[in-house]
Amino acid sequence: MNCIIVDDSPLAVEKLESFVGRVPLLCLMQSFYNGLEAIVYMKNHPVDLVFLDIQMEQFTGLQFIEALQYHPKIVIVSAYDQYAVQGFEHNVTDYLLKPYSFERFLKAIDKAQTEILGKISRNYIFVKTEYRMERVDLANILYIEGKGAYLRIVTRQSKIMTLQNFQNMENLLPADNFVRVHKSFMVAMDKIDSVERNIIVIGNQRIPIGKNYQDNFYKKLINN
Repeated sequence: MNCIIVDDSPLAVEKLESFVGRVPLLCLMQSFYNGLEAIVYMKNHPVDLVFLDIQMEQFTGLQFIEALQYHPKIVIVSAYDQYAVQGFEHNVTDYLLKPYSFERFLKAIDKAQTEILGKISRNYIFVKTEYRMERVDLANILYIEGKGAYLRIVTRQSKIMTLQNFQNMENLLPADNFVRVHKSFMVAMDKIDSVERNIIVIGNQRIPIGKNYQDNFYKKLINN
């Protein structure tokens, strides 16, 4: 896995470089003390994994994540635990709290490798709703609807509102069953009752298939 380090602390970078060097799976491309420089570098150099500090003076870790044009796996490395929820809202792979051991570092690498290889076996996700992180079982999701800055996850039992966008949700959910069919809808393929005239029926809900999503949807429908 090609990786970079983004941290404004020389000691923190030195420790990460040492740990990365002990893992044959990892190839350290470069270390950066400034997030803006890393953003520029990543425009021309594909990166699989980023070790990222949160509290940096010129450009914070959260600003770095929001500025990315594509989404590599991110392991946050921070001395502050209060950013953990914000980090996971941005779908980071792991959160290493300083000081951390080499064994804990290896667990983060294992998580990143598993996600990159597409072998996530979890059958649930956690989403932030109000002031808590709520578990949602994938098997219960019927469809997801965009509501402004929020998403409404409709399950067999409930409707859950979460401050999240479709891109983040697509990164969380397995692509073999969950597919975007409209700018405002994502559906679970195995919950579809019927499709007629570009309308998906799931229970009592009728969901339109947007023109820009039709080709991808029908390919998945045929191949499922």
